[in-house]
Amino acid sequence: MSENIIKSKSFSFALRVVKLYQFLNQDKKEYVLSKQLLRSGTSIGAMVRESEQAESKLDFIHKLAIAQKEANESDYWLELLYKSDYLNVTQFQSLKSDIIEINKILASIIITTKQKIGKK
Repeated sequence: MSENIIKSKSFSFALRVVKLYQFLNQDKKEYVLSKQLLRSGTSIGAMVRESEQAESKLDFIHKLAIAQKEANESDYWLELLYKSDYLNVTQFQSLKSDIIEINKILASIIITTKQKIGKK
């Protein structure tokens, strides 16, 4: 069985977000923005996991669309943390590249699934 790329990448991203949240709380004493990122950043993987048990193809698409929205929100919080000097350029660029990749994968899965539904 092949590896589920979106499942592993969204989990890895969530883990990075949890560690970043801990760092921002302990070292930077930042509590509000980091909490927002924690919620959206961990929701991506949770919705990907939910999509595995979708009741239909449309439900599958819906759950992944929610994951995509959470990824977009995470991107916003990352940018805000960077622009407000809580993240340095290296931290920001690393996390930004991860979220861009996750968004592209989610978009591809959604588009492909919609095309498959349209062919039936």
